Amino acid sequence: MESSQASSRVLVVAHKTAATQPLLDAVAARASRGPCTFTLLVPNAAHGLHKVVDAEDQGAGEAQGVLDAALPALSAAAGSDVAGIVGDPDPVAAVHDAINLRGFDEIIISTLPTRVSRWLKLDLPSKVSGMGLPVTTVTPDDDAPA
Repeated sequence: MESSQASSRVLVVAHKTAATQPLLDAVAARASRGPCTFTLLVPNAAHGLHKVVDAEDQGAGEAQGVLDAALPALSAAAGSDVAGIVGDPDPVAAVHDAINLRGFDEIIISTLPTRVSRWLKLDLPSKVSGMGLPVTTVTPDDDAPA
């Protein structure tokens, strides 16, 4: 039995918003549009001296905690298991690595509201769309708790 539509591989990029309702709604909406698989990428945030020394020397504890907390909710929203990976502390590099190593067809970026989002200040959505894949950006309302 062959499917008439190939399954799309969707990369979901999130950190603090990985289990928020706007992202869960976006994943459910994407899943309802056709066959797809999801992978959650959480950049391993660098803190303190790790930003100056070598961020890759720190463990993946915080990012792994985000994955552990978010994957069950995302899997429920997707209607299937969502894979999880920890990426480079630089979100642009993390997305680039994920695309090159695992291959994806589209990307959903979930970020904090505009007034507090470092990713939006870095212009992450447009840098990622420059990698040649369709990008959807999900941002909670500025007055909603993140």
